[in-house]
Amino acid sequence: MSDDGGPAFPAADMRIHGTYGMTLRDWFAGQALASVMGTAENMGQATTEERRMLWAQLSGILYEVADAMLAARKEPKA
Repeated sequence: MSDDGGPAFPAADMRIHGTYGMTLRDWFAGQALASVMGTAENMGQATTEERRMLWAQLSGILYEVADAMLAARKEPKA
């Protein structure tokens, strides 16, 4: 993914270590994660390895959602 949406919260005086921090893509993925976590009540029953596998899969899915949201922003408004 080459388009990360730019900085999520741009401010010229907040530039740290050559970046502006979180990208809009990261923000979108985090917001999707917050929604998913509301339905994760059974995670305590999974083994540590099962949770690691789930988080790895889920992370990829959340960034796919973020990429779709970035793409939707480029579409002409109806």
